[in-house]
Amino acid sequence: MGSRRAATGRRRTRPAVIGSVAAVVVAGAGFGAFAMYGGGEDGDRTTAAAGEKAKSGPLTAAEVTSTAQRFLTSWQRGDIAGAAAATDDAEAAKALLTGYAKDARVEDVTLVPGTPAGEKVPFSVKATVAHGETGKPFTYDSALTVVRRAGDGEPRVSWHAAVVHPELKDGDRLVTGEAGDPPVKALDRTGAEITAAKYPSLGTVLDGLREKYGKKAGGTPGVELRVVRGKESRAAKVSDKTLLELSEGTPGTVQTTLDPALQAAAEQQVSGKPRASVVLLRASTGEILAVANGGHGFNTAFQGSLAPGSTMKVVTASMLIEKNLASADKKHPCPKYFSYGGWKFQNDDEFEIKDGTFKASFARSCNTAFISQAPDLENDDLTEQAKEVFGLSMNNWSVGVPTFDGAVPVQSAAPMAASLIGQGGVRMNPLNMASVAATVKSGAFHQPYLVAPSVDGRELATASRTMSASTLAQLRELMSYTAAAGTAAEAMAGVGGDSGAKTGSAEVDGQEKPNGWFTAYKGDVAAAGVVQQGGHGSESAGPIVAALLAKAG
Repeated sequence: MGSRRAATGRRRTRPAVIGSVAAVVVAGAGFGAFAMYGGGEDGDRTTAAAGEKAKSGPLTAAEVTSTAQRFLTSWQRGDIAGAAAATDDAEAAKALLTGYAKDARVEDVTLVPGTPAGEKVPFSVKATVAHGETGKPFTYDSALTVVRRAGDGEPRVSWHAAVVHPELKDGDRLVTGEAGDPPVKALDRTGAEITAAKYPSLGTVLDGLREKYGKKAGGTPGVELRVVRGKESRAAKVSDKTLLELSEGTPGTVQTTLDPALQAAAEQQVSGKPRASVVLLRASTGEILAVANGGHGFNTAFQGSLAPGSTMKVVTASMLIEKNLASADKKHPCPKYFSYGGWKFQNDDEFEIKDGTFKASFARSCNTAFISQAPDLENDDLTEQAKEVFGLSMNNWSVGVPTFDGAVPVQSAAPMAASLIGQGGVRMNPLNMASVAATVKSGAFHQPYLVAPSVDGRELATASRTMSASTLAQLRELMSYTAAAGTAAEAMAGVGGDSGAKTGSAEVDGQEKPNGWFTAYKGDVAAAGVVQQGGHGSESAGPIVAALLAKAG
């Protein structure tokens, strides 16, 4: 495998032209020598010529290789128009690749392709980021995928911002300059520094703290290459991210509520489980004691938007009890099936409970016991209960970092009935469901927070009312019985003390296994977890949550 390299000057401390890209050509495994393509070739051709049949069928290996060669070669030598023309969205590609050189100040780019895997071609990037007199090496791995362009079927690179850098989402851009926010030194509740190296799950949390408190904590910005988020990322509450620090700023200090022992335990519990997430709260205050995600790229624990399955029955049960549609120790229907709004609902394994109580149905997680009450409910009843008692679905939590605050939309007919068991349009994350358990334990909603409101004078969200003493007592009885003798019993066996729990599993279209959920409390600590595609919550999320509650003591 040979290589061919165009003549280049020695590395400069201060380039004469900021953002120039050297035409250094390196052959990679599976490619051979690069062909040097001219820019703009076929760039505007999106439909087959008259009488010419559009290309179709699977891409050949030659098409994948030549398209990748054309794109990478053009990008490497600074032919932005040529690289953009090799994609299926030339306008978006040209804008981001231009910014890569001019705004991000990335120069001396060397691209080394790897061995194609079907239509996907991995490649490595080696470059320099230059700002004033400062320059630093910038290396990373990325990948591109070749597809047939709509209209004429010509092979093109499927354009997404992640092709340029895997941390980019569509609409994001790269910028090198004075940091938008000064760095922050985050401290746990004991005053010890929190780092992503020590707690890998907290990388996204630290990004969020910097975005929120960087300018308020007394630090000064340095110079860095960072991802500046676009509209779509902002809508999803994804924070800006530093990719390379060229010069250090002076960090400010932010105190958090995290407990180092519990955070370490949470990290250990999700380690090796890339789709597991968990949150622990102090029920009486809302202080977040630990948060961990097995996959560190997205903070599912705080920002996930997932159907919570039967853990939502905690909220629904409180509503049914308040409306005199259920009572813990009274008889309650749990048939095999119940139809509503044109949908036929059933229980797991089509079980039924004959002459059972509502407590038995809750502990066994009987779907039809809840669905059967839909005819006596208004479409907005569950939505109002979630907002007024549990503080959910109001989009006003002020935790200290970005969060999704749950969604319980008003629905009708079958989707409304499905919402009663945590399906339909209901969406939650472990932070939300830990707060639900905390509300039951403490008797009132306390908005979760990671940074005390006294730090910046912000107001925490509140709920408009609390449950009656009778409703609260029955709800605690339901959760206590479920932890002792229901679906949560096996996971909670070693927890002991004053505890309660609820399991859940949520079906997701296209998934072989449902997402497993578990929410529980012991003493003054409440917790919730989810394992996506984990199956039953008692077997997947349950052991994670229970182990942390046991450690919390």
